[in-house]
Amino acid sequence: MRGRHAWTVGVALLLGCAGTSYFQSGSETLFGQRGARVWVKGPWPAVHPSADVDEVIDQLCPAVMALDRARERDYGQEYCGLIYSLGGGEYYASWPSPLGRTTLVGSDLRRKSCSVPSSVRDDRGLPSTLADFHSHPWFPSGMSQEDRWGQSQRWTLRIQFDAGCTVTKLVPYKGENRPGEVYLRRDKTWKLIGYIHEADKDTGFITPVED
Repeated sequence: MRGRHAWTVGVALLLGCAGTSYFQSGSETLFGQRGARVWVKGPWPAVHPSADVDEVIDQLCPAVMALDRARERDYGQEYCGLIYSLGGGEYYASWPSPLGRTTLVGSDLRRKSCSVPSSVRDDRGLPSTLADFHSHPWFPSGMSQEDRWGQSQRWTLRIQFDAGCTVTKLVPYKGENRPGEVYLRRDKTWKLIGYIHEADKDTGFITPVED
């Protein structure tokens, strides 16, 4: 998507109502784009806020996978959003945005993409972003090398999940003299699966952790 096009959808869309399209016009603008920058509105009612960010993360995949085409593989849709706080000790998820480039069905790359939002709008206060999150419409589908590139890291955390709700977390430590860390979510805990050493941060190359 290009230009200043803004999608509009109804606030009630996402609460599991069968047959309701996330893309239909409605009463409130929940995400949009100005030039190359995407913004999203928060909070997303499908994800309950929590003082424990992991509780927010655990709700993301089931909620996103209820959206249009989120599991449809080559015909699917990738969604991107943000996790943020307002300074009161709780974390919130933004509405997810489908805005971004989509590879044609049948491409050898078999990829979708959405643009990571640059900001979240919450009428209650000034948001502070902790993490971005995005989905892949395939299973299995882990965090891609492009997802791990140093130039693509904006926030403290990056969360990715596939259509089977396998959840991956990247802690990039951008600008710090320490390796980035990659985790898998298993049984409500994070398992360290690899490091991105300082020399590899530009490329996102993972050095696996041996069991």
